[in-house]
Amino acid sequence: MSYIISFAAAALLIIGLAGNGFEMRKARLSTVRDEDMAPKNMFLNKRNFKWYAFIGAALVLMAIGNAYT
Repeated sequence: MSYIISFAAAALLIIGLAGNGFEMRKARLSTVRDEDMAPKNMFLNKRNFKWYAFIGAALVLMAIGNAYT
């Protein structure tokens, strides 16, 4: 059971990090002003929250998987 949870956590983490990377690239290429490229604006872009949810779910599954071992 813990192998399945660990595999799902790894898959969610990889999907979340890759998706967030592509989304950040698209956001960076679509900005026109330098003020919009500030890190506080870039990380709080609402398009990134779905990827943050994937990464958060992966961390929770990793914690659950480690509790069973």
